[in-house]
Amino acid sequence: MKIRRVLATAVAAAVISPVALLSAAPAFADEKPATQQTQKAKPTIEELEQAVERAQKEYDAAVVAVNDAITFLTEDMEADTYPTKAALIEAEAAAAAAAQAKTEADQAVVDARAELEAAATDGDRAAAQTALDEAEKAAKEAADAKTAADAKATEASTAHDDARVAQARKIGLLQKAKKEAKAKLTDAEKALADAKAAAEEGEENGEDGEDGEDGEAGEEPAADCVPEPGLTAVVTGLPDKVVGGTTEIFSLRVTNGTGETMDAVYPYVGVHAFDVKGLKELDSYLDLEWSTAANPTWRDADLIDATSLGSLKAKASVDVKLRLKVDPDIPAGQGAAFVTADYVNEDGSCGGYPDLDHHEFQILAKSDDGGDTPGKDDDTKDKSDHTTEQGGASTTPVNTSGGSGSGGGSLAHTGSGDALPKVGLAGGAALVLGAGAVLVARRRRTTTES
Repeated sequence: MKIRRVLATAVAAAVISPVALLSAAPAFADEKPATQQTQKAKPTIEELEQAVERAQKEYDAAVVAVNDAITFLTEDMEADTYPTKAALIEAEAAAAAAAQAKTEADQAVVDARAELEAAATDGDRAAAQTALDEAEKAAKEAADAKTAADAKATEASTAHDDARVAQARKIGLLQKAKKEAKAKLTDAEKALADAKAAAEEGEENGEDGEDGEDGEAGEEPAADCVPEPGLTAVVTGLPDKVVGGTTEIFSLRVTNGTGETMDAVYPYVGVHAFDVKGLKELDSYLDLEWSTAANPTWRDADLIDATSLGSLKAKASVDVKLRLKVDPDIPAGQGAAFVTADYVNEDGSCGGYPDLDHHEFQILAKSDDGGDTPGKDDDTKDKSDHTTEQGGASTTPVNTSGGSGSGGGSLAHTGSGDALPKVGLAGGAALVLGAGAVLVARRRRTTTES
């Protein structure tokens, strides 16, 4: 179980009952949490059974989502009533009619020329010439009409193909979510089976279901995952203010400050925002992406916490490049980037930074910055390297320790479409939403006291 999954439970109340968190936040929002957390005992068999049930439901939902998306691609999108398909059928019919009209007009020109050649008198020749001129004019108009109709048919075909490709990409994302849900289910089932086996072994050894100091049935010694304040994640280069319609490039530096190598390090970064009143979420206006020097391709940030940065030697650091795109229509508000990191070693031991740090920034609507503010040049920014950038940013940790919860990594909305289900997003959403609610409560208190 990763450290950030422990954090998720503490802030999940914000999703269920944000009023409770907002009212409680002033009591702790500005306090520094302890650098170490008390390690909870391993979950009971009943808790593991509930975890399996949740994982099964998540996987079942993922299977249904994939099947529905495939059916939509192969059946719904090929129905004559589907918008792009209907437009294609209409355009192809128009193109066929235009082609027929051109054929008939061309034949009329041939017939008119034959009449002209057969004319015996000057009067007949004059009449035949007039008929030929009119036929040639009509043939040219028919040719132009056919060219235009063919172009519209091509456009309609491209639009329909683009829609199909977009749906195929959604299916790919859904299949990835299904695969991840299956892995979670397998892990949950294994954890339950191991716990039951340990409990049965304890009973056979006459230990009355007790093991170690915790004294709970079938329980093994303390969990391997431990808080590790030496593993830090620090954001640099994120400005204090961002403006609608702009793009900001900043960095996340993950540092192993311990004396031991960490075999696989996993960063977490998410952005969350509210309007100036703290009532409306602005996540859908924010698009966060990431890349590294080893893999410079920009990827959606909701996949970052499932991606290992590789091993990290003692006292070493690795940089993650971040790109925040701000929608031009975003209203004014307050946002923050939330970061943490954890690790998993080959021997099964794991841990991570015990806090969730946040880096605040003010959001200015496009008109708040003096009118039409153009976005920054992404191409120019993309040419920068992956070293940590310098810039001001607050790093006040949000106290979110305690409890266990489900993992995840849903960050800012990334434009993946309404067809994507909310599969496997609960833990990450709770993490970011909860911390965001604390941020707003803290802001409200600051305003009230000033």
